[in-house]
Amino acid sequence: MPNNKTKKVLLLIVCSIITISSFSQEEIQERTYNYTLSSVEGHNGMYDWKMKKADELTTRSEAISTLEVSTKDWMPAIVPGTVLNSLVYNDVYPEPYYGLNNKLESQLIPDLYHAGRDFYTYWFRTEFNADESLFKDQKVWMQVDGINYRAEIWLNGKMVGNLSGMFLQKQLEITDYLVYDQQNVLAVKVYPVDSPGTIKPKGGKSFGAEGEFQNGGNGEIGRNITQLMTVGWDFTFLDGIRDRNTGIWKDIKIFTTGKTILNHPFVKSELAKPNYDSSKQTISVEVAYPNYLPQNRRQKVKVIGEIKGENIHFEKEVALYREEVKKVVFNPEEFPQLIIANPRLWWPVNKGKQELYDLVLKTEIDGVVTDSILTRFGIREITSTTDTPDQSRTFHVNGKPMFIRGTNWLPENMLRTSKERTYAQLRYSAQSGINLIRFWGGGITESDYFFQLCDELGILVWQEFWMTGDTQHPQDMGLYLSNVTSTVKRIRNHPSLAYYVSSNESTQMPYIESLLSFLDGTRGYQMQSETDGIHDGSPYKQVNIMNHYENTASERGSRIDGFNPEYGAPCLPTVECLREMMDEEDLWPINKEVWDYLDGNGFHLMTSMYTEMTNEYGVSGSIDEFAMKAQFVGAMNYKSIWEVWNYNKLNYGDRYASGFLYWYHNSPIRQVCGRMWDWSLEPTAALYAAQNACEPLHPQFDYLKNTVSVVNDYYRSFENYRVTADVYDLNMNKLFTKSETIDLSEAAVANDIFKIEFPANTTSIQFIKLRLFDAHNNQVGSNFYWRSSNTYKGRNTLTGPATAGFQDINKLDQTTIDVNYTTSVKSGKHFINLDLKNTGKTLSFFTQIQWLDDKGKPVRPSFYSDNFMSLLPGESQSVTIETAVDKLSEASYSLVVKGINISTKKFKIKPCADCF
Repeated sequence: MPNNKTKKVLLLIVCSIITISSFSQEEIQERTYNYTLSSVEGHNGMYDWKMKKADELTTRSEAISTLEVSTKDWMPAIVPGTVLNSLVYNDVYPEPYYGLNNKLESQLIPDLYHAGRDFYTYWFRTEFNADESLFKDQKVWMQVDGINYRAEIWLNGKMVGNLSGMFLQKQLEITDYLVYDQQNVLAVKVYPVDSPGTIKPKGGKSFGAEGEFQNGGNGEIGRNITQLMTVGWDFTFLDGIRDRNTGIWKDIKIFTTGKTILNHPFVKSELAKPNYDSSKQTISVEVAYPNYLPQNRRQKVKVIGEIKGENIHFEKEVALYREEVKKVVFNPEEFPQLIIANPRLWWPVNKGKQELYDLVLKTEIDGVVTDSILTRFGIREITSTTDTPDQSRTFHVNGKPMFIRGTNWLPENMLRTSKERTYAQLRYSAQSGINLIRFWGGGITESDYFFQLCDELGILVWQEFWMTGDTQHPQDMGLYLSNVTSTVKRIRNHPSLAYYVSSNESTQMPYIESLLSFLDGTRGYQMQSETDGIHDGSPYKQVNIMNHYENTASERGSRIDGFNPEYGAPCLPTVECLREMMDEEDLWPINKEVWDYLDGNGFHLMTSMYTEMTNEYGVSGSIDEFAMKAQFVGAMNYKSIWEVWNYNKLNYGDRYASGFLYWYHNSPIRQVCGRMWDWSLEPTAALYAAQNACEPLHPQFDYLKNTVSVVNDYYRSFENYRVTADVYDLNMNKLFTKSETIDLSEAAVANDIFKIEFPANTTSIQFIKLRLFDAHNNQVGSNFYWRSSNTYKGRNTLTGPATAGFQDINKLDQTTIDVNYTTSVKSGKHFINLDLKNTGKTLSFFTQIQWLDDKGKPVRPSFYSDNFMSLLPGESQSVTIETAVDKLSEASYSLVVKGINISTKKFKIKPCADCF
C-alpha cells in the first residue's frame, strides 16, 4: 500500500485530473439552431449529402437544386469535409496519409495544379424537410460557417447566395425559398482556390526562409485567403494536399428569428488600475430589421441585455429603416450598472481561475421577443511590452508579467476535424502544461468550440491572419479584409484570445491594423511573427540534446533568449502508430524513402541523427524495440527544451527570456517526426515529459552545469520548501544524496540551489530522482533523469551525458511491477484506476501502460494521467485512464503494462454492460 506521503502526492495528481477533465465537451452556441446539416458519412449526422464532379453534369444550375435531378449516381459526401476527403472515403483514391500514396511522383492522386481547377470543382447536395410549425411567421436563415474556396449556394432552384474566401461566415435569408409540401433541395457548387500553386525544386522562387526546403511551393497559393500549408511544407508533405482542401469545411446551419436579427455582440472591459478591483463594460451588438417598410418609415425595436447571475440589466430603444443594420452600444457612462466592483477576473492556467460571464441579448417589438443570442466573455487585461532588458516582448495578464510556455498549432492537414478531435487535442494540450497556442499564419482559424475550450482551460491564443513569408500576398484586398472582419467578429469575445499578428515572417496587408483597432481595440498587434521584440525561430529538427543546455542548438546563434516563436524537436510515434502509416516491410529495416517522405522529405532527421541517437541505447533488432527506445530520445528532447527555458525564465537565468513557442505542437498528418501525440491521437512519451517539465512547482536538473533548480509558475510565494536529490548507479547503489530548504518567490525560479557530484568510478549510467516537499513535508513536485558518463565534446558531435553512451541500459536487471486496478463508469466515461508498485530490487525503466482493443490497437482517444514512468525499487505510482464509453464497443479489452526490464503483464478487462 502507498505510504502517507505517496497518498498526498496521489491526491495532488487526482486534483489535477479533475481540473483538466472538468472542461466542457458540449459546445456553447450563441443561438438555437433548428438544423445543423452535417452528413451521415463521417459525422454520424442526420443528412445524406451527395457529391458529383461539376463538369459531369450538363444540367443547368437552377435544376440541380430541385428534385428534377436525381442523385442516384452521385457518391456519398462528407460534410463538413473536403472533396478529397470524400473521394478517399469512397475509395476513388487511396489514403494519402499512408506510405508514399500522396507523393507526387507516385501519381496516385491527381494534383490540382496539374489537373486544373475544373477537376476538383464539385456539386454537393442534400435534402431536408422544413417544419412549418417551427418556421411559421418566422424569418428563416441559413448560416454558412465556411467554404473553401468559392461557392454558389442554391435552394429549390434559386441561387440564394455566394461566398469567397475560406474564413468568411455568412447568413442568408431563405424564408421565401422554402417549401413545406416536399423536400427542400440544397445544392452547393464549390470551386477550388484561384491560384493553387505548385511545388518546385529548391531555389525555384526568389523568397522564403533561407536555408529551408521549398516551403509554400512556388508561392502562388498565397494569392488566396486560404490554408496555405496545403501546398506543402517541411512539417507535413512537402508536395502538399492534392485538392488544396476544396470543400464545405465547416457547418451549414438553419435558424429562425422574428422580424429582427441580432449579430456580433461584443463586450469591452476596462479594468481600473493598479488594483484591478473595478471593471467598466462597454457592450455593443448589431441589430437589423430585414423586412419591408414604406419609404421613410422606421421600426422601433427595444434591445435588452442581461449579464446572467449578476443582477445587471439594461435596455435601449432604437429605430430602424428597412434592411438597416445598426450597431447599438451600451456604455458605462449611460448605464452605470455596467461598472462591476471586484469583478471575477479570468486568468491563464496556473495563474488563477478561468472566470466567465454569460451575456444574453434580445430584441422586442411591442413586447414580443424577436431574437435572442448569448455570448460568453471574461474580464481580464492582456498587454505586452518591449521595455525589457533586451527589448524582447513580455506579456502581462491583469498587471502581472507572464512567462510564455507556448506552442505552434497546426490544423489537421485535410481538415478531417470534429468536436471529439478538438476536445482530445486540447485535453492533451492542457495536460502538457502549455499556456499559449499560436495559430501559425499558414494554417487556419479554429472553431468556436476550440476557443471555448481555451477559455475554460486558461490557454491563451495568438491569432495570425493567413499569410506567410514563403508565399505571395492575397491579390484581392477587399476579400482579405472581409474574411478578417468576419473572423474577428466571431472570436473577439473570447478571453483566451490574447494577440493579433498579421502574418508569419512577412509583412501586412494595407489597413489591417486600423481595421483590427476598429473591430476590437482590446488586444495587442504586430505586423509579423518575428518583429517587435520577437526574434526569428529555430531549431526545428533533431540536434544533440546537450546543445539546448549550452544554447547552441541553432546555426543562427543564441536561441534561448528573449522571445523565440519557433523552437522544437520531434518524437517518434509509438510502434502501433507506425504500423498504421506504412507497410510492415517499410518499417524494418527502415525504408529511408518512405520514412523521409513522412518526415517532410527528411527535414527533421528521423532516419539519420534521430536514429543514431536511438542507437545510443543499443542497436535494435526489431521495429518494436526501436520504437520503444526512440521514446527515450523524444522524452529527453521535450524535457530538455522545456526545462532550459524554465531555467532562463524572465530575469532568473543566464539571460532574459520572456517566452517561446514550441515548434510544433500536434501532427497534421501521420508522420514519423511526431510530437506529443500522433495524428491518431495516441500520446508519445513526449507528452508526459512535457507534463512533468511544465508542472507548476517543479524541481529540475541541468545536464551541463549538474545543478538543481526549482521553478514556481504560480502567482504566489512559498516558504520553507525542501528539494532533495538522490543519485543511483545502474545497480541501484546510492551515489549521492542532498537536501536543501528554499523559499520560492512568486512566479520565480530558484536556480542552481546545489550541484550534484558524480563519482569518477561508477557505472556508465546514473539515475537521478528529484523531489520537492512543502513546509508540511508533502511532496508537491518530482522529476526523474537518466544520465551517462559520456563526455560532451561540442555541438557538432553526438556526445554528452544526455545524448550518448546509454548502451548499458540493456544491462538493467529484471524487476517486477505489482499491478492493481479497479474500473468504474461515471457521466459517460469509463475509468481504469491503477496502482503500480516496483516490488523488485532495481529500477523499472520507462514503464508503459496500454489500453488495447481485441485487435491489439490502442483505444483512442484515452487520457492517461501519466505514462512511460520510471519507478525506483519500492516506489509506487497511481495512474488513471479515462475513455468515453461510446468508444468501447468490443466485448473485452486488454490492459498491458510493459517495459524494457519487466515481464509484460496483460489483463483482460470487460467493460460494464452499460458501455454498449
